[in-house]
Amino acid sequence: MRILIVACGAILLAACHQREIVAPEPKPVVALVVHPDGVAPNASLPAQVQARYSTPLSFRVGGKIIERRVRIGDTVKAGQVVALLDETDLRINLTTARAQLDAAEHNLVYAKQQLDRDTAQAKANLIATAQLEQSQNAYASALAQRDSALAQMAFATDHLRYATLTADHDGVIASEDADTDQNVQATQAVYHLDWTGDVDIVCDAPEGTLNSLTIGSTARVSLPALPGKTFEARVREVSGAADPESRTWRVKLTLVAPSPQVRLGMTANVTFDAVGDAPASDPYTVPATALFHRGEDPAVWVVRSGGDTLELRSVTVQRYDERTVSISSGLHNGERVVVQGVHAVGAGQHVQVVPPLHPEDLAS
Repeated sequence: MRILIVACGAILLAACHQREIVAPEPKPVVALVVHPDGVAPNASLPAQVQARYSTPLSFRVGGKIIERRVRIGDTVKAGQVVALLDETDLRINLTTARAQLDAAEHNLVYAKQQLDRDTAQAKANLIATAQLEQSQNAYASALAQRDSALAQMAFATDHLRYATLTADHDGVIASEDADTDQNVQATQAVYHLDWTGDVDIVCDAPEGTLNSLTIGSTARVSLPALPGKTFEARVREVSGAADPESRTWRVKLTLVAPSPQVRLGMTANVTFDAVGDAPASDPYTVPATALFHRGEDPAVWVVRSGGDTLELRSVTVQRYDERTVSISSGLHNGERVVVQGVHAVGAGQHVQVVPPLHPEDLAS
């Protein structure tokens, strides 16, 4: 019994001395994203989601708007009626054209009957040739007047039909440019329609990034309305001239995999990717404080991509300067290199990257 009590006491005493193993917190390190000399860092620009095709909706005849059936933001289908004009004057024109057509057809019937009679009498030598020629001329004139009246009739019918404004394509009403009871001229915009389908990510690029933007170059698009999601895009169009006021170039990108979640009018941020790897002739200039050694070989601490652990990477130093070193091999564009406290970290260590407060001072 005494042995059992002693054993239980030893177990309890050992349990009192056990401590929970606490994972070490990541060590803060100052790291800098490196890029090859002569290659600008990835540029992030504000952008907006716009329809690739946007057209004004306007009447083909002038008149007074008596009804608007859609409002800004409404979705419309091709052929849907969106606005109406007052048809009073147009119906009067159509009635006049129909009456002129009836008169022209009556004159044509009379001229044809007269021509038939004169033709028969001319064969019997009962009338002079000049009279037959007059009948032929009258018939030809009546026929031309009938054809002209038919054209005027069709013209008036089309004008009456044009008093009804319909959407040419499926889309969304982007703006309202005329009000009910307003008199509008032919082709004056009443709405602007953004077509459903292809969308563009549109941004304005400054002159410094223009040389790196080519048709087909890739970019990553993020939208505040869709946090945590990134879309791949490609440059579709770069304007040929700068905006005269902002001195920027309009750039349009197309999403590689369009999503219905990306809606017209959303704001976005576009980050342009570097085009390929830098040539071997373009070294990486980093602060001299980033240099470490693996044995006798120079090396730098690199924060692994997609993680928070350190890797000691051997590099080739091309040139030593007063406060910087030029590395010709061993680094890749966009990697994070520890630039301060390189002697206080170790391989595989979990770190928390802190950007330098003044990156320009590190290389000055």
